[in-house]
Amino acid sequence: MVVLAGGTGGAKLARGMLDVVRPEALTVVANTGDDIEIYGGHVSPDPDLVTFWLADRIDGRGWGLEGDSFRVMEMLRELGEEIYFNLGDQDLAIAIKRAQALAQGRRLTDVQRELGRTLGACATVLPMSDQPVRTRILANGSWHTLQEFLIAARGAGEVQDVQFRGARVATPTPEVLEAIAGAQLIVIGPSNPVISIGPMLAMPELRAALADSAAPVVAVSPIVGGAVLKGPTEALMRYQGVEPGVAGLATLYAGVIDAVVTDESTDTGLPTLRTDLLMDGAAGRARLARETVAFGASLDRRHTPRRTHTE
Repeated sequence: MVVLAGGTGGAKLARGMLDVVRPEALTVVANTGDDIEIYGGHVSPDPDLVTFWLADRIDGRGWGLEGDSFRVMEMLRELGEEIYFNLGDQDLAIAIKRAQALAQGRRLTDVQRELGRTLGACATVLPMSDQPVRTRILANGSWHTLQEFLIAARGAGEVQDVQFRGARVATPTPEVLEAIAGAQLIVIGPSNPVISIGPMLAMPELRAALADSAAPVVAVSPIVGGAVLKGPTEALMRYQGVEPGVAGLATLYAGVIDAVVTDESTDTGLPTLRTDLLMDGAAGRARLARETVAFGASLDRRHTPRRTHTE
């Protein structure tokens, strides 16, 4: 089982998968387009978020470490620093340790694996690449890092351009390619299709690996009850020229996916599981994971649309 994830939706579904498949059979490939160097550390928001969820160390907000404190941020503010990226003390320690390891020439993949073992994550979390890919957003006439756009600018304003800088030359790691090649089912989590999954699909070798995989590739829609639960998914999908919904999702993932999971009645021409997408608590996460796995297992690859390489 391989899950592609970025953001809270993908991380929550990955945690639900632990109630369905053996932990050693689950690999999560996480987006690194959000990565940022800040406060002397290297922050990998999506790989860390997935790791925290899989280790059952997630806090009540759904994105930080349980029990974390913010003394460093408080002192930086007292010293006159303008803080827009609020990082917990334990989170900062992880970021500093990661920056030190990378400065020593170590791979991001190896550092993330060590973090997973230390925190107690029982499934494998793989960064999509060891090479830098950085998402940049042009909004209101200015370029922003993704964190600046989402946090400092609160995702407001018309999106005028999105770039995944470095994606054309970055390559997926051997571990990512091996996981995809050996998968029996690949699930694209209910993550933002533009800024969470988009950076992965912008890497030609990773897109080709998904298109060539013998396993069914199933996308779970991030649109729940006709609405976006979190983040600027609607604005970003419209920037890409599609309407928010499963039809737009199928267009963005054309050439990669075989089937979709949605709560909409829209016909995409793909095999479709229609179900409740709301992951309310542990039971909701496990239910959606179980239904998605069963749906994927029911697909006959000989009768699903032939995928082509699109970039």
